[in-house]
Amino acid sequence: MDDESTRPAADAEPAEYADYGAFEADCPARFATELFANTWLPVVVYMLRDGPMRPGDLRKAIGGISQKMLTQTLRRMEHMTLVERRRYAEAPPRVEYGLTAAGRDLLEPIFALGHWADRHGAAVAAAMDGEPAAVEGPVAAEPR
Repeated sequence: MDDESTRPAADAEPAEYADYGAFEADCPARFATELFANTWLPVVVYMLRDGPMRPGDLRKAIGGISQKMLTQTLRRMEHMTLVERRRYAEAPPRVEYGLTAAGRDLLEPIFALGHWADRHGAAVAAAMDGEPAAVEGPVAAEPR
C-alpha cells in the first residue's frame, strides 16, 4: 500500500531551471546527456578516477577497446577539457592522461548511473529479452 506522504503531490512544481524548451540544441542538460551517449567516455572517466594513467595501461584496464578508439576518445575528452594530457620529456617519451576538475565532476553521475544499474539493470535486461518482470510501484522523487 502506498503511503501518501512518500508520493509527490499531483500539483507539485518541478525544480526551477532556465527555459531551454524541450531539450533545445543549446540546453545544458541535452549536452550533458550526450556525453553519456558515447560508449567509451564514461568508462574512461571511471577508469581514471584514481589518478593519471598511461594509454597502454588504460587500454588494458578497460579491455575491449581498440587503440584507435581509445586515442579518439582521449583526444575528444582533451578537447572538451575533461582530461589533461601530460607529456614527459623522457626517452622513450611518456604520456599520461588524468581527469580535470570537470572530468572528476562527471564521476558523480557515473556513480549514480551505476547505482541505478545495480537496482534496476537485471529487470530492464529481462524485459528487453521479453521476459515478464516484476513491476515496482511508483517511487517518490528524492528531495533536491
